Amino acid sequence: MFDFFAMEFNQRALLAAIMIGFSNGAFGALVVLRKNALMISALSHSLLPGIALAILIFGGMGPWVGFSGALVGALLVGLSTVYVARAGMLDHQTALTVLYTTAFAGGLLMLDKLPGYVDLESWLFGNILGLRQVDLWISYVVSGSLVALLAWYRRGWILYLFEPAIAASMGVPVNRLHYLMTGMMVIALVSSLQAVGAILSAALFIIPAATLLQWVRSPRALLWGSGILGSGAGILAIVFSNLFDLQTGATLILILGICFAISVAFRRR
Repeated sequence: MFDFFAMEFNQRALLAAIMIGFSNGAFGALVVLRKNALMISALSHSLLPGIALAILIFGGMGPWVGFSGALVGALLVGLSTVYVARAGMLDHQTALTVLYTTAFAGGLLMLDKLPGYVDLESWLFGNILGLRQVDLWISYVVSGSLVALLAWYRRGWILYLFEPAIAASMGVPVNRLHYLMTGMMVIALVSSLQAVGAILSAALFIIPAATLLQWVRSPRALLWGSGILGSGAGILAIVFSNLFDLQTGATLILILGICFAISVAFRRR
């Protein structure tokens, strides 16, 4: 029943699911430990106005138009939130809510101005089976960069997550890590657009780490275990979507949601 893996589009989808599932799942461990789940959800809503604005500027949708628009839109919201909060103008959650809701409202207005032939469904809900070779290379670069940054700053990340003040006194570049983490969130979100779409992209970060948080005691185990769970769920989603003609992105998140429910039901005392 695995003859479908001989097809090139399924091979690309499988590779992308493994890479995106691992990198986003592993990075999601930092998001959960930092208690930034609301921020990742808000940033996922900031992808839509960026995509819509890029289509209006370039006059149509292309492989780099949607990617660059989503990247710029979410980066503007994310980094502006960090700046406003650190400047003491507003607390982080309030600044984030103001900025992402404003951006999303602007995106909704721009949707009415888009050309009638533009189809945003794959960007909103994902279409990993429709990946082209250029999309796969984007996944290679983004996923590899995320994992490399996680490994390179592994000690700094742990100190930053739990004791930022002590980390700063030990020479850890806390301010740089704060901006870096926001930027990594945005890049990882954009990389998962083709897999699960803008609407479900936040779930690919949060659910693997939230699932394993019931069982592991070590941040390192949580980080790598979340990546493995994300990759495994991606593989199963590709298989099930081919066997039962299901939407791949929704299937992936549903599998992770079932894993979370089982984990909560049988969690360690």
